[in-house]
Amino acid sequence: MIITLVRHGEVVEEYRGKYNGHIDIGLSQNGKLQAKELARQLKSTAFDRVYCSDLLRAKETLYEFKLNQEVIYSEQLREKSWGKHEGKSFDEIVAEGIEYESFLQWLDALDGQDINEYIKDVRNYFNSTILKTKAKHILVVTHSGLIKTLLHLTNKISLQEAFSKSLPYGSFVEINIKNL
Repeated sequence: MIITLVRHGEVVEEYRGKYNGHIDIGLSQNGKLQAKELARQLKSTAFDRVYCSDLLRAKETLYEFKLNQEVIYSEQLREKSWGKHEGKSFDEIVAEGIEYESFLQWLDALDGQDINEYIKDVRNYFNSTILKTKAKHILVVTHSGLIKTLLHLTNKISLQEAFSKSLPYGSFVEINIKNL
């Protein structure tokens, strides 16, 4: 099974470079152009199933694909929740008194969903829902954090290594998996 994982297009300016998590924000004009370009690049790919985060930035990205098939929207495809830190930049969070010592310490120090619970939820959703289909090629429009979590799980690399990979707005990666 091949899964094409699309990161939504660029968000509106005031939310760029921030821990957005579950904030329901839209795309910038550039983000809409990125979504059109993604749709053009993937136009010749025949997707058997389509899944999308239920947040606006993902929906607006998928809209440009002009698909004539059912889309399954799910909150399970959201970014990790950052709780009271959502909508804040790294510098804003540090100014509140949280020090960065290491990658995992930082994730633990921030409010919101526990990272290990998030990883477990991502694994469970993919194993119980997406990977249970008979589809050969699946499109998933989602967020950077979820894609990098899947790269951690599928490539057997550390979470820090997965999160250090560049995944710009409006980009995609393909993975070939059977189970997580």
